[in-house]
Amino acid sequence: MSQSLLRAENVVKRFPIHGGLFSKEIAAVKAVQNISFDIKKGETLGLVGESGCGKSTLGRCLIRLIEPTSGKVFFKDQEITKASGAELRELRKKMQIIFQDPYASLNPRMTIGSILEEPLIIHNLYESEKDRADRVQELISLVGLRKEHLTRYPHEFSGGQRQRVGIARALAVNPELIICDEPVSALDVSIQAQVINLLMELQQKLGLTYVFIAHDLKVVEHVSHRVAVMYLGQIVEMADADELYKNPQHPYTKALLSAIPVPDPKPRAERIILTGDVPSPLNPPPGCHFNPRCPIASETCRTNVPQLKETSAQHFVSCLKV
Repeated sequence: MSQSLLRAENVVKRFPIHGGLFSKEIAAVKAVQNISFDIKKGETLGLVGESGCGKSTLGRCLIRLIEPTSGKVFFKDQEITKASGAELRELRKKMQIIFQDPYASLNPRMTIGSILEEPLIIHNLYESEKDRADRVQELISLVGLRKEHLTRYPHEFSGGQRQRVGIARALAVNPELIICDEPVSALDVSIQAQVINLLMELQQKLGLTYVFIAHDLKVVEHVSHRVAVMYLGQIVEMADADELYKNPQHPYTKALLSAIPVPDPKPRAERIILTGDVPSPLNPPPGCHFNPRCPIASETCRTNVPQLKETSAQHFVSCLKV
């Protein structure tokens, strides 16, 4: 896992809000703010944080499902943010996404076979119908479903089975990078484990690289090699999964980890309760965005903006107190 597969440099995404007689821009939702990191080939980078912190927006910016406002994204040193036409289409085959809601992401009017065949037709991957049919059968078997399922429609499946179809569709074009946008949050707990194990098996078998977006910190710990913690559009801490869970540095990360349920609560550290709500990305607080809720914030935190800095080997923290 030495080669860098994807690199983000100062990625920013703002959603303008228009109003008034001439629909001028009167404000903007600052969803992603100056995020930089790289993902090595074959690894899983976990993205965690509260709802509305920009995780899914960042994931979509990385593969240009939505256009970043500014910044650069490189795939194997090829700049995605400047690609267009045939060049972008070629890049699309190498980067795919698994969506959170498996029912909403599948066309209810198409059979499973047609859903899996569609990306093969779009990218002209197989010339004959027989070759496409063989590939579709291979895909459905790869995710643990049967060939007879190909003639059925999405509404005839359970949530876990639909998510398996979503995974198979993402694999259809032989991608190298997959954005997993909360792929198990809409599933029952017992089914979550099956889908997570399937994703990990496929990673080992096919050499895939994942960006795994989730709320569940235990799931992220289980599947990730590295973890990045987001708060209000910024990465506040990033480190190897073992290091981050054993030695969290940022107050926000400590609060998140203290909320993880444990079987025996007696030996656990004291629960950190954050006060207040997450500020609006329309008008984030000055200085450190976390300062209104931070238990160790000082006046300096309200005026100075912390930068993501390396505090130990490959452990990055954005905090003036660390």
